Amino acid sequence: MTAVKKSGVLFASNNDTNDTNHLPIPVFENSPTFKMALRQLHSVAEHINIDSGVLERLSRPKRSMVVSVPVRMDNGRTEVFAGYRVQHSLTSGPAKGGLRFHPSVDLGEVAALAMWMSWKCGIMNLPFGGAKGGIACDPSKMSMAEKEGVTRRFTSEVLSIIGPHSDVMAPDLGTDEQTMAWIYDTYSMSIGYACPEVVTGKPVELGGCHGRREATGRGVVYCIREALHELNLKPTESTAVVQGFGNVGTVVCQELSALNVRVIAVGDRSGAVRNPRGIEIHALNRHVNIEGKPLKDFPDAEAISSEELLATPCTIMVPAALERVITLKNAHQLRCRILAEGANGPTTPEADEILASSDIFVIPDILCNAGGVTVSYFEWVQDLQRLFWSESQVNDRLRELMGEAFQRVRKEARDRNISMRMAALSLGVQKTAHEKMRRGLYP
Repeated sequence: MTAVKKSGVLFASNNDTNDTNHLPIPVFENSPTFKMALRQLHSVAEHINIDSGVLERLSRPKRSMVVSVPVRMDNGRTEVFAGYRVQHSLTSGPAKGGLRFHPSVDLGEVAALAMWMSWKCGIMNLPFGGAKGGIACDPSKMSMAEKEGVTRRFTSEVLSIIGPHSDVMAPDLGTDEQTMAWIYDTYSMSIGYACPEVVTGKPVELGGCHGRREATGRGVVYCIREALHELNLKPTESTAVVQGFGNVGTVVCQELSALNVRVIAVGDRSGAVRNPRGIEIHALNRHVNIEGKPLKDFPDAEAISSEELLATPCTIMVPAALERVITLKNAHQLRCRILAEGANGPTTPEADEILASSDIFVIPDILCNAGGVTVSYFEWVQDLQRLFWSESQVNDRLRELMGEAFQRVRKEARDRNISMRMAALSLGVQKTAHEKMRRGLYP
């Protein structure tokens, strides 16, 4: 099996066969994460009326770019990283999606995340198509100068497909406001003038939006509030377990604590901790994000395994780390009433079948974590107009839009007697498919 390139997309080609009747298989289709996204799409197609040609177009990204990112490291050695940018759809507007730095990043993962972004933008009625990017590196082992080098070189390699009206990047796992500032500067230097609207999630002083950094976590909690109301549960009598203590997980913990929800267990890649009386989130944040100590060493809670974390009885479970963490193996161990998916694709289809037969109320990822892209839209609009809003205006509008989206998905689930995930996917896919049908197919 070798890789060949056609029209900017990598394909797998089996040179050991003389069969010329089959098209080559895109490399991303070998990815478990992409197979999961594709399975979800085809499950939706069984429940809604969708043109077969449109379904075929939605099943593959419009454009995939794979680049080499050579960087001179601090020790003088040159290291070459693999970089990816996938645009699933450009039908609804510019492609929109984050850029992540993580050692496990590959083309299939990025392609799946780009597809989910299309459905997410569809649910929120945003004028974007889905995109995603990634660089296979470990930012925790890199200096600031090395991360800047990786970011700027990657940006220069994908300049031909990004822009404020073609593809707008944002922070994701392993990246932040500073990463976006470097992309903004690199792009602006290449065109000769400042273009803040080329990225979102950048520092406020460079045209960023107040509340953007916290937007994904806040959106998760806005959805949780809707679910608690739906189930007649009181925040003050609820407990929460959060897997992941990066940007999203930290904000989720802070916002839940502000609602007087007792956060009893938190985990990240270093391990997990639990305190049935409740974890003091400000102290945990200081321990991890300010002092730089491992979460598992937090002194005011007992250390537990990652497996115990997911099995901890609670009202609200928030997976806010990587995809595919709730699987066939552990889904039956969940002891929560609400599963709020702060991460992208945290639940496999096999696990979904188990959850469907339980009383767990699932808030699917493409709805639950849509707060980030929603406020990114706010930021993009503000940059285009050079007119900026206050944080209270941003938060109020985000709360309103997340509440409306939750109710649309809930109504779809009730009216058609389907799961929340199927309802969310149906709304997202339908919007994108309808727009493709209306625009037609360019010869």
